[in-house]
Amino acid sequence: MILTRDARLLFATRIARMFGYGLLSVVLVLYLVALGIDGWQVGLILTLTLLGDAAISLWLTTHADRLGRRRILLVGAALMLLAAVVFAVAHDFWLLLLAATIGVISPSGNEVGPFLAVEQASLAQTLPDRERTRVFGWYNLVGSLATASGALAAGLLAQLLQGSGTSALVSYRAIVLGYAAVGIALAILFVRLSPAIEVTVVRDVSVATRLGLHRSRGIVLRLAALFSLDAFAGGFVMQSLIAYWFHQRFGAEPATLGAIFFGANILAGLSALAAARLAARIGLINTMVFTHLPSNVLLILVPLMPSLPLAIGVLLARFAISQMDVPTRQSYTIAVVDPDERSAAAGVTGIARSLGAAVSPSLAAPLLQNVPLAGLPFLIGGGLKIVYDLLVLRAFRAVRPPEER
Repeated sequence: MILTRDARLLFATRIARMFGYGLLSVVLVLYLVALGIDGWQVGLILTLTLLGDAAISLWLTTHADRLGRRRILLVGAALMLLAAVVFAVAHDFWLLLLAATIGVISPSGNEVGPFLAVEQASLAQTLPDRERTRVFGWYNLVGSLATASGALAAGLLAQLLQGSGTSALVSYRAIVLGYAAVGIALAILFVRLSPAIEVTVVRDVSVATRLGLHRSRGIVLRLAALFSLDAFAGGFVMQSLIAYWFHQRFGAEPATLGAIFFGANILAGLSALAAARLAARIGLINTMVFTHLPSNVLLILVPLMPSLPLAIGVLLARFAISQMDVPTRQSYTIAVVDPDERSAAAGVTGIARSLGAAVSPSLAAPLLQNVPLAGLPFLIGGGLKIVYDLLVLRAFRAVRPPEER
């Protein structure tokens, strides 16, 4: 299928943004520790990063279809730039905390802010139902490749700078400034989007509207509750925390960490692309669940590995199948709501994920600094994700998107 000009621009913004997220996620916790931030303070910053993102993004995404999707995307780019600049110049914990709360910072390498919801609503508007999951698979693939490239670039740059005599703190700050440059690039790309990405809001005035939702509110809120459980579990093992665990457990250097997450995100992207073909055969919900379950077993096994190569191998095997639920989950959410609810539905479920993931880093960070307990975040995260999979299967197996009816 040939993509429209706007769709190509949205793919470009996805690539730029995810490169920035990958760039920052490898060094974020290392940077905060190098600034002298304590373990509990690091956890609090990570938590409020996600909480603040959830609160701001909830308002932005639930108003995007009415206020204008391009306008909301530009606001997101400005918040990303703001956070990066403050992180690059501030040393004070409270200033960093404020910037993390208000701005857009990704500690996990995953999507944050209003971008994903608004971009996918815009993409779905230009696609027939039968093409939606496939294009979302490519959208996730290019994002994963970009995240992988960002992670690799961060590791290599930090290693190169430190090898030339630059302090660890300064090398990490250079990467934070790179994240700021990504925010500027995003704003330039968003300005070029056409009015075709906007939606005409046509709604029965007799139907109450809350959070930008009307007829589909019930199913969206149920999805949001389950997605928040999955994200809470994922918050124990976000990319920056896993990078810190490898550094603490095996003494992995920044270049090694960059290479690990380069490979992990490449595999994640390829698995997202394969998800579209599998979903065409067995359905979106079945693909979400039956690929996610074994990946969570592998997650539990990571801290049980006795050596760095084995731990890397298990982690990479996990990433090879763990992201097959992402494009299918996104496609399913867009498919079961009305067109003028799409930004809001993607936003509400995305915010639920941010809220779910906000608490767990503050619980995981102190555990990672306690050697006997450092493996617990993997066990807790994997176990809770298995519970999530079973609940999704039970609740939504009978609710089919249009292309499966």
